[in-house]
Amino acid sequence: MISDMSNMFSKMIGTLAVILVISAFIGGSDIISKFVNSDKKWKYSIIAGILGGVFGIYGNISGFALNGAVISVRDIGPMLAGFTGGPLGGLFAGLIAGIHRLTMGGITAKPCVVATCCIGLICGIISEKWHQYFEKPYIALLLSALLEVFHLSLVLLMVKPFETALDIVVRIAVPFIGVNALGFVMMITIITYTENQRKITVERSRLQSELEVANVIQHSLLPLINEDYPGHKQLDVSASMEAAKEVGGDFYDVFYVDPTHLAFVIGDVSGKGVPAAIFMASSKITLQNCIRDIPKLSEAVETANNALCARNEAEMFVTVWVGILDLTNGTMNFVSAGHNPPVLLRNDHSELLKFKNGFVLAGMQDMMYKEHSIQLEKGDTVYLYTDGVTEAENVAHELFGEERLLGCFDNKSKYSSAEMIEHVKNSMDEFINGNSQFDDITMLCFQWKPE
Repeated sequence: MISDMSNMFSKMIGTLAVILVISAFIGGSDIISKFVNSDKKWKYSIIAGILGGVFGIYGNISGFALNGAVISVRDIGPMLAGFTGGPLGGLFAGLIAGIHRLTMGGITAKPCVVATCCIGLICGIISEKWHQYFEKPYIALLLSALLEVFHLSLVLLMVKPFETALDIVVRIAVPFIGVNALGFVMMITIITYTENQRKITVERSRLQSELEVANVIQHSLLPLINEDYPGHKQLDVSASMEAAKEVGGDFYDVFYVDPTHLAFVIGDVSGKGVPAAIFMASSKITLQNCIRDIPKLSEAVETANNALCARNEAEMFVTVWVGILDLTNGTMNFVSAGHNPPVLLRNDHSELLKFKNGFVLAGMQDMMYKEHSIQLEKGDTVYLYTDGVTEAENVAHELFGEERLLGCFDNKSKYSSAEMIEHVKNSMDEFINGNSQFDDITMLCFQWKPE
């Protein structure tokens, strides 16, 4: 008896291993999700029934013969069909596997047919009504064990003489119930896991597509700087923005306050990703509206700060540098709200425009901001940037820093704005030497060239 039980265990487990591999394939497909969400569930029930029936037949063929009975993992096929295809799928699989078992003959053929069909139907009913509970291993284990006990009970009731039926049941009960119950739990676990992974992959793909669209939308919010805009011969303007993720919190803006005054804005929102991108759009629009509506720059920034504070449930903030250039004489008034100091390149000498810095925008209401002024001379270049430039790291975790940034501008007065930005990028790339960057990198550069 011990030898028979050992042989039953080994043969049933070998068959079970094949079924579990195929279960992983089913979980990775979209049969289950389509069955749950489709209006024509019967189609997917039939597919599940056919697959479960084939598994049942495979279980029959690879089963263990004992006193006219065939001991196998056949029931897992209808269980699988019921779990994935509902009552119709489970019953259909039970009929397929049961009819095949009937053709094999033996004293347990008829009770096995009845049991297999009932097991598939019961699994389907329970799965349709309480699918989420079915996915819990201990519930699946208990249910499958009870169903196998039901199977053996039918053998006791239908096989004659009773002594023969009892002998068969006593000899096969432990491996029959144990392997089928354990196999069903493993099957449920594999299908549930692979189905969840497939859903995660689909969702990740959807989010990636949405982020790509968001990236396009974000860049569309930035001004298109080219030969036609801003359209003044005395200005050479160029800009660049590279987000650390698909979307970021950096932004720049160039717009006319009136026909003779041009505003330059660069900002850096705290945080990364979609939240920062949304707050970036709000900050950019708010600043632009306030600067255009309020003549005095410092008051415009103060108004923008209060507006951003009023609707800042996310508790984010943004550093901003805003300058307004008078196109008639080269005078530029500017305000810095916690932002990095710009670089001024004059006569091949570079320096940081370090003035008193104000508090970040959206950090606290009713903040005051100091307005400063500088007179640009012919050939002056003003370079604005976010901290992604100076805080870029190499593999030794050294920062690019302000000194290296200033060194990029020495003896470069003849460079155009676009060439200057490209030169800084190349210098940064050489410094970081392939090290990954975790901050957005934005640059805005303009050169004053009055006739």
